[in-house]
Amino acid sequence: MDPLHTLPLAAIDPAALLRDRLSLEPEALAQLQHSIATEGLRTPVEVWQLSTPRPDPATGPYRYGLISGLRRLTACAALGHQTIPAFLRTPQSLAQALAAMVTENEVRAPVSPWEKATLILKAVEEGHFDTPDAAIAALFPSAPRTTRTRIRNHVSVVEALAPLLTDATGLTTRQLDTLAAAIQSGHEDLLTATLHPVTGLGSETQWSTLRPVLQDVLKEPTNPTTRRPRRLLKLRQGLTITREPTPSGWILRFTGPQARSGLIDDVLDKVEEWFGEA
Repeated sequence: MDPLHTLPLAAIDPAALLRDRLSLEPEALAQLQHSIATEGLRTPVEVWQLSTPRPDPATGPYRYGLISGLRRLTACAALGHQTIPAFLRTPQSLAQALAAMVTENEVRAPVSPWEKATLILKAVEEGHFDTPDAAIAALFPSAPRTTRTRIRNHVSVVEALAPLLTDATGLTTRQLDTLAAAIQSGHEDLLTATLHPVTGLGSETQWSTLRPVLQDVLKEPTNPTTRRPRRLLKLRQGLTITREPTPSGWILRFTGPQARSGLIDDVLDKVEEWFGEA
C-alpha cells in the first residue's frame, strides 16, 4: 500500500500529466466544494514525486505531479485549504500514470467521448505511445473490443475536425459516431468545407449546419464507381463548391477567393440558358 501524506496544495502540479478532463462542470464542482466543506475530503488525491521540481513563480516549485483528483484538488484550493491528503504513488512511467488517471475517472466521473479521444491523440503526439491503438489498449485495458474500436473512430474525428469545432466536448457518442462514419466513407473534405463558413460560431449552429449534410451522406452513400452523388467539388485557385440538402431542394455553396459575384452571375446565366424560355 502506497503511503498517505498530507501535502501542501502549492507543491502539487495539476498540469504535470495530460488530463482527459478538458473542463470542470461548475455545478458538479460546487456540489463537491459543499460536500468537502461540510463533511471533509473523503478520498485522498493521488500524486507522484517529480524527479525534478518544476518552477512556479506564484507558489514556488512544484514537487509532486497530480495523477488523479483534479476536481478534489480544485475544490480544496477554492475553499482555501493549504494542504490535502494524498497517496504518494510510484508509477514506472508517465504512461502508467496516465492509465491510472483514466481508470480513476472512469470509475468516479467518466469524461466525455471527445475528451477521451483528445487524450489519446495528445498522448501519441507527446510520445507516450507509438500509435492510437497502443494508447487505447494501455489506457482502457478492460474496455470491450467494440468500445476500443469506437474510441479509435472518435480519434479520427478529433484529428480531422478539432480546429474547426466549437466546444466539441458537448458532442454525444452518437454524434461522434456519425461524424466518424462520414470520415471513414471518404467525406472528410466535405465536412471540413461545411464547417468553414461557421467556424467560431456556437456548437448548436455548427451541428445544425452539419446535420443535413450527414443525413444526406448516410441516406444515400456515394457510389465508389460513379462518385455520385457529387457533394463536393474542389477547383483551381481555391474555389470550392458544396452541394447541401434543404427541406425543399438543394443549395450550391461557393467558397474561396474566386467565389465572387461575377462567377455567380455566370452560373446563373448558364442555368438560365438551360432552363429559360425558348
